[in-house]
Amino acid sequence: MAITAQEVNKLRQKTGAGMMDCKKALTEAEGDFETAVDILRKKGQKVSASRADRETKEGVVVSKVNADKTQGILLSLTCETDFVAKNEEFVALANDILDIAVEKDVDSIEEILELPFENITIKEKIIELTGKIGEKIEISHFEAVKGETVVPYIHSNGKLGVLVGLKNTNGAEVEEAGKDVAMQIAAMNPVALDKEDVDPAVVEREIQVGKEQAMAEGKPEAMLEKIAMGKLNKFYKENTLLSQTFVKDNSKSIAQYLDSISKGMTVSNFKRISIG
Repeated sequence: MAITAQEVNKLRQKTGAGMMDCKKALTEAEGDFETAVDILRKKGQKVSASRADRETKEGVVVSKVNADKTQGILLSLTCETDFVAKNEEFVALANDILDIAVEKDVDSIEEILELPFENITIKEKIIELTGKIGEKIEISHFEAVKGETVVPYIHSNGKLGVLVGLKNTNGAEVEEAGKDVAMQIAAMNPVALDKEDVDPAVVEREIQVGKEQAMAEGKPEAMLEKIAMGKLNKFYKENTLLSQTFVKDNSKSIAQYLDSISKGMTVSNFKRISIG
């Protein structure tokens, strides 16, 4: 049967698939529109299954906070190549998913995937785009932050994002300070908020490494513990956010910088996502 250009265009508008794919689907479906939609979705499922073992090292990180800036979401939509990562439809899908996730106040990737997207789920929409683009696409990372004030930051390359939760803001305008701290986190990648938040296994490893280094330098046995603790304190200063030297002002730590903006203000929590 003859398939008209209008029918092909209607299916393209509905699914986003290419013109030839839409024409083939309509032909296979003998002109039945909904059957053609199902055919295209099944194609996406086949492509998704065939590329399931591929690595997704490219993509985009997106972030958004709610209207009163008390909670935010950070997520990454990833793909196989940088070419697709820059595709307008791919980036638009990442932001659409983000908008829905913030509106629904979700807690996990699994929850996001089951949310409705138009007349299908987000999971199905990702599979649909996979069929169109021909690459594996997935939500690789998801983080949520709540606080008195939550400030987002996306690095200029779109592959790194940070959310910072601030507390004890005392009603001050803290957006700029929050962004400064978020940029610090992006650049310095702290392992924890402060020394109390460092994983005990990491602490133990640092102490052991410190002792081994001191032994290799020929230090006396009686001095090993003291030397290792000194190295541990240096580790805390360099790798925990509040103790780190503020990159914009080396005379202050992050804790001191925030206190200078609003007395008692500090970071309650933070999250960082990086692709590649």
